[in-house]
Amino acid sequence: MRGSTLVAGIGNVFLGDDGFGVETVRQLGEPGRPLPAHVELADIGVRGVHLAYQLLDGYDTLVLIDATARGGAPGTLYLIEAPEPGTVAPQSAVLDGHHMSPDAVLALLATLCEGAGGTPPRRIWVVGCEPACLDEGIGLSAPVAAAVPEAVRMVHDLVRHQDAEPLDEEHNATAT
Repeated sequence: MRGSTLVAGIGNVFLGDDGFGVETVRQLGEPGRPLPAHVELADIGVRGVHLAYQLLDGYDTLVLIDATARGGAPGTLYLIEAPEPGTVAPQSAVLDGHHMSPDAVLALLATLCEGAGGTPPRRIWVVGCEPACLDEGIGLSAPVAAAVPEAVRMVHDLVRHQDAEPLDEEHNATAT
Protein backbone atom coordinates (compact mmCIF):
# COMPACT_ATOMS: atom_id res chain seq x y z
CA MET A 1 0.00 0.00 0.00
CA ARG A 2 3.06 2.31 0.09
CA GLY A 3 2.44 5.28 -2.17
CA SER A 4 -1.25 5.21 -1.35
CA THR A 5 -3.30 7.74 0.58
CA LEU A 6 -6.08 7.10 3.08
CA VAL A 7 -8.65 9.87 3.52
CA ALA A 8 -10.59 9.16 6.71
CA GLY A 9 -13.67 10.98 7.93
CA ILE A 10 -14.05 10.73 11.68
CA GLY A 11 -16.71 11.92 14.09
CA ASN A 12 -20.06 11.13 15.61
CA VAL A 13 -23.04 11.95 13.38
CA PHE A 14 -25.30 11.97 16.45
CA LEU A 15 -23.45 14.98 17.93
CA GLY A 16 -24.24 17.75 15.44
CA ASP A 17 -21.11 19.26 13.92
CA ASP A 18 -18.98 16.33 15.10
CA GLY A 19 -20.29 14.63 11.94
CA PHE A 20 -18.29 17.05 9.73
CA GLY A 21 -15.64 14.45 8.79
CA VAL A 22 -18.19 11.79 7.93
CA GLU A 23 -20.22 14.19 5.76
CA THR A 24 -17.12 15.45 3.97
CA VAL A 25 -16.03 11.89 3.11
CA ARG A 26 -19.56 11.11 1.94
CA GLN A 27 -19.42 14.06 -0.48
CA LEU A 28 -15.90 13.11 -1.61
CA GLY A 29 -17.28 9.72 -2.63
CA GLU A 30 -20.15 11.09 -4.71
CA PRO A 31 -20.16 10.40 -8.46
CA GLY A 32 -18.56 13.17 -10.47
CA ARG A 33 -15.83 13.85 -7.89
CA PRO A 34 -13.14 11.41 -9.00
CA LEU A 35 -10.09 11.06 -6.80
CA PRO A 36 -6.71 9.80 -7.99
CA ALA A 37 -6.40 6.00 -8.10
CA HIS A 38 -3.97 5.96 -5.15
CA VAL A 39 -6.62 7.45 -2.79
CA GLU A 40 -8.87 5.33 -0.59
CA LEU A 41 -11.84 6.86 1.25
CA ALA A 42 -12.96 5.58 4.65
CA ASP A 43 -15.94 6.61 6.76
CA ILE A 44 -14.42 5.79 10.14
CA GLY A 45 -17.03 7.57 12.26
CA VAL A 46 -16.29 6.69 15.89
CA ARG A 47 -14.19 3.59 15.17
CA GLY A 48 -10.77 5.04 16.04
CA VAL A 49 -9.26 1.67 16.94
CA HIS A 50 -10.31 0.34 13.51
CA LEU A 51 -8.52 3.30 11.89
CA ALA A 52 -5.30 2.62 13.80
CA TYR A 53 -5.32 -1.03 12.69
CA GLN A 54 -6.18 -0.11 9.09
CA LEU A 55 -3.15 2.19 9.01
CA LEU A 56 -0.93 -0.82 9.65
CA ASP A 57 -1.52 -1.67 5.97
CA GLY A 58 1.21 0.87 5.21
CA TYR A 59 -0.30 4.04 3.76
CA ASP A 60 2.14 6.72 2.67
CA THR A 61 -0.20 9.64 3.46
CA LEU A 62 -3.13 9.99 5.84
CA VAL A 63 -5.70 12.77 5.63
CA LEU A 64 -7.97 12.94 8.69
CA ILE A 65 -11.16 15.00 8.41
CA ASP A 66 -12.71 16.01 11.71
CA ALA A 67 -14.42 18.75 13.70
CA THR A 68 -11.56 20.69 15.27
CA ALA A 69 -12.24 23.27 17.98
CA ARG A 70 -9.44 25.85 17.90
CA GLY A 71 -11.31 29.02 18.84
CA GLY A 72 -12.15 30.32 15.37
CA ALA A 73 -15.53 31.26 13.99
CA PRO A 74 -17.84 28.29 13.32
CA GLY A 75 -17.17 26.96 9.84
CA THR A 76 -13.50 27.99 9.81
CA LEU A 77 -11.43 25.33 8.10
CA TYR A 78 -7.97 24.36 9.30
CA LEU A 79 -5.28 22.48 7.42
CA ILE A 80 -2.80 21.12 9.92
CA GLU A 81 0.24 18.98 9.24
CA ALA A 82 0.23 16.56 12.16
CA PRO A 83 3.38 15.54 14.01
CA GLU A 84 4.82 12.08 13.57
CA PRO A 85 2.78 9.36 15.31
CA GLY A 86 4.00 8.79 18.85
CA THR A 87 5.61 12.21 19.26
CA VAL A 88 2.58 13.77 20.95
CA ALA A 89 0.83 12.22 23.94
CA PRO A 90 -2.95 11.84 23.53
CA GLN A 91 -5.14 14.28 25.46
CA SER A 92 -6.80 11.38 27.26
CA ALA A 93 -5.09 8.34 28.71
CA VAL A 94 -8.31 6.33 28.48
CA LEU A 95 -8.61 4.11 25.40
CA ASP A 96 -12.25 4.37 24.35
CA GLY A 97 -12.87 2.52 21.09
CA HIS A 98 -15.87 4.71 20.27
CA HIS A 99 -14.44 8.13 21.11
CA MET A 100 -10.82 8.51 20.13
CA SER A 101 -9.36 11.86 19.16
CA PRO A 102 -6.89 11.96 16.25
CA ASP A 103 -3.98 12.26 18.71
CA ALA A 104 -5.13 9.11 20.54
CA VAL A 105 -5.43 7.23 17.21
CA LEU A 106 -1.91 8.31 16.23
CA ALA A 107 -0.51 7.34 19.64
CA LEU A 108 -2.13 3.91 19.33
CA LEU A 109 -0.76 3.61 15.78
CA ALA A 110 2.76 4.35 17.01
CA THR A 111 2.42 1.61 19.63
CA LEU A 112 1.01 -0.86 17.09
CA CYS A 113 3.75 -0.08 14.55
CA GLU A 114 6.40 -0.56 17.21
CA GLY A 115 4.95 -3.92 18.23
CA ALA A 116 4.19 -5.18 14.72
CA GLY A 117 7.16 -3.68 12.90
CA GLY A 118 4.90 -1.52 10.76
CA THR A 119 5.60 1.92 9.35
CA PRO A 120 3.30 4.87 10.07
CA PRO A 121 2.27 7.21 7.25
CA ARG A 122 5.06 9.48 6.04
CA ARG A 123 2.77 12.51 6.05
CA ILE A 124 -0.37 13.16 8.09
CA TRP A 125 -2.76 16.02 7.45
CA VAL A 126 -5.83 17.07 9.43
CA VAL A 127 -8.58 18.96 7.62
CA GLY A 128 -10.53 20.36 10.52
CA CYS A 129 -13.60 22.52 10.83
CA GLU A 130 -14.50 24.75 13.76
CA PRO A 131 -17.81 23.41 15.13
CA ALA A 132 -20.74 25.59 16.14
CA CYS A 133 -22.63 22.90 18.09
CA LEU A 134 -21.62 19.50 19.43
CA ASP A 135 -24.90 18.82 21.24
CA GLU A 136 -26.91 15.66 20.64
CA GLY A 137 -28.72 15.81 17.33
CA ILE A 138 -28.30 14.79 13.73
CA GLY A 139 -27.21 17.32 11.13
CA LEU A 140 -24.57 19.97 10.73
CA SER A 141 -25.06 23.60 11.69
CA ALA A 142 -25.38 26.07 8.79
CA PRO A 143 -21.78 27.39 8.97
CA VAL A 144 -20.28 23.89 9.17
CA ALA A 145 -22.49 22.55 6.36
CA ALA A 146 -21.40 25.54 4.24
CA ALA A 147 -17.74 24.63 4.89
CA VAL A 148 -18.05 21.06 3.57
CA PRO A 149 -17.68 21.93 -0.17
CA GLU A 150 -14.49 23.91 0.58
CA ALA A 151 -13.18 21.00 2.67
CA VAL A 152 -13.83 18.71 -0.31
CA ARG A 153 -11.75 21.09 -2.48
CA MET A 154 -8.98 21.15 0.15
CA VAL A 155 -8.80 17.35 0.21
CA HIS A 156 -8.73 17.19 -3.60
CA ASP A 157 -5.83 19.68 -3.61
CA LEU A 158 -3.97 17.72 -0.92
CA VAL A 159 -4.20 14.33 -2.60
CA ARG A 160 -3.25 15.72 -6.00
CA HIS A 161 -0.24 17.61 -4.59
CA GLN A 162 0.64 15.47 -1.58
CA ASP A 163 4.40 15.71 -2.13
CA ALA A 164 4.42 19.51 -2.24
CA GLU A 165 5.59 21.34 0.86
CA PRO A 166 2.92 23.42 2.62
CA LEU A 167 3.25 27.20 2.62
CA ASP A 168 3.05 27.07 6.40
CA GLU A 169 2.12 24.51 9.02
CA GLU A 170 -1.43 25.70 9.44
CA HIS A 171 -3.82 27.14 6.88
CA ASN A 172 -7.06 28.73 7.93
CA ALA A 173 -9.93 29.40 5.58
CA THR A 174 -13.40 30.62 6.48
CA ALA A 175 -16.13 29.12 4.35
CA THR A 176 -18.34 31.60 2.58
